[in-house]
Amino acid sequence: MRKPRRLGGIDLVVFLAFIAAATLIVLAAARWTTPLTPAVTIDLSPSVLPAYAGYSLLRMMLAYVLSLAFTLIYGRIAATNRRAEVVMVPLLDILQSIPILSFLPAVTLALVAAFPHSNIGLELASVILIFTSQAWNMTFSFYHSERTLPTDLQEVSTITRLRPWRRFLVLELPSSMIGLIWNSMMSWAGGWFFLMASEQLTIGGRSFQLPGLGSYLQAAANAGNTGAILLGLAALVALIVLLDLLFWRPLVAWADKFKVELSSGADTPHSPVLDALRRSALIALVNRKVFRPLGRLLASLLDRLQPLPGASSPEPFPAQASRFPPVRKVASWVFVFLLGVLALFGLWSMVQLLVQVNLGTWGTLLLAAFATWLRTLAALLIGVAWTVPAGVAIGLSPKWSRRLQPVVQVIASIPATAVFPVLLLALVGLPGGLSWAAVLLMLLGTQWYILFNVIAGAMAIPSDLREATTVYHVSGWRRWRTLILPAIFPYLVTGMLTASGGAWNASIVSEYVQFQGHITSTFGLGASIASAAAAANFPVLLAATVLMAAFVVILNRLAWKRLYALAERRYTLG
Repeated sequence: MRKPRRLGGIDLVVFLAFIAAATLIVLAAARWTTPLTPAVTIDLSPSVLPAYAGYSLLRMMLAYVLSLAFTLIYGRIAATNRRAEVVMVPLLDILQSIPILSFLPAVTLALVAAFPHSNIGLELASVILIFTSQAWNMTFSFYHSERTLPTDLQEVSTITRLRPWRRFLVLELPSSMIGLIWNSMMSWAGGWFFLMASEQLTIGGRSFQLPGLGSYLQAAANAGNTGAILLGLAALVALIVLLDLLFWRPLVAWADKFKVELSSGADTPHSPVLDALRRSALIALVNRKVFRPLGRLLASLLDRLQPLPGASSPEPFPAQASRFPPVRKVASWVFVFLLGVLALFGLWSMVQLLVQVNLGTWGTLLLAAFATWLRTLAALLIGVAWTVPAGVAIGLSPKWSRRLQPVVQVIASIPATAVFPVLLLALVGLPGGLSWAAVLLMLLGTQWYILFNVIAGAMAIPSDLREATTVYHVSGWRRWRTLILPAIFPYLVTGMLTASGGAWNASIVSEYVQFQGHITSTFGLGASIASAAAAANFPVLLAATVLMAAFVVILNRLAWKRLYALAERRYTLG
């Protein structure tokens, strides 16, 4: 019989970490329930940075939990239900193309009105705005993984008659894990990137401010306080490195076991933190006494709710079943009806606003959209040129992955808007001015989508295939053409798709910059959206947002959908 583990130093660390997390939640809850304070004074002294970092971290964590739940539910339905896919994938295209500032007025004003006597509405608005910068690339990654499941594993799950929930846990989720983890890192980087926009909100003449690192950096930039900007960035970098060490690196090492391969590589990702957690007696005790019994109870309940494939579910009341239509069918029709009514109401409200925009403004917005599209295309091409070789080099080498993963996360997570004033001063005097600087800022905000996906694709290449290329002396361009590019192609398509949407989103902060009380802008759709949001010009804001969504959806239908189909047809492992 195996002896129970003894409590040790790691258990004390785990317990203290739990106490610290509980304390942060209690302090944040106390602030959430205090009377509404739309604007707080942001203190630029270094002593407030730990508290501000804690507030921002909690908002990011809540937004990530929402994003993960949305990803697993939305992505699975879109991938497994062909009828739903026809609507859900284009809708996801539209959602990822809508800039965060377009969500800002409706989300903020609605939630503040719903909770007029506390900060709950304002905090929820910030969390939801961060969610809109995190969820879409995770959902696309999971959807792609669901659509490219290995055929032989799908056949095994069918032969063994796995219930849907068991198939999800033992096949679908593990197969998507590597891509999901790396896209989660990218989502956090995207959340940090838009932290300043989600913690300091301006709608017309009303300003809303929340204490946090984003507000600190924005206040420091507005004041032109370079020292405070550097302190805020240092705090952000320290927080990102800590998260990488304690959270992301253990997850990457843990997820390596989900590779689809016949033999494991000699050099695999490693995490001392994960090794220490596996030795923890406290975690083992909680797992044995709490999580395992709960898991067995939940499994038993799900087994009762979901019959085996091919078996009919028991009918508890057969006599009454013939009199009344199935409850699920009635509920689905009611839901569809309510959704249709809501959609019609929303469409009517949109039309009422859009008719207020004259033809001249529409023409200007269309030209602005083309200008922004050229910038996004330039940023995308520059990003692909360096991220593909760099991502493959990092993904194929666990040693370089360990060294560069935190570096990449730190660089990707630094809000470019915090350092953009410095870049602006250097570039605005050059020919092209802000037009070229805007391309650089778009690149800073979107190239990481491609890099993280390419790294995930390279890490997912089975070791046996890599060993085969070594045995048969396949190297150089031939190795890239026959192994690497086909293997990373589905991930590259996902990265380029989300980077394209991210570039359109980044246009709102790259074409319209506020620094030291002055506004610098260039001609583009992002600048139109940012200026309309600041002036509370809702008709123009809606028109520019609809135009941006239309551009992105058309591009996705013409290019990305065909590339997805090619990846699914020719470059799926199975």
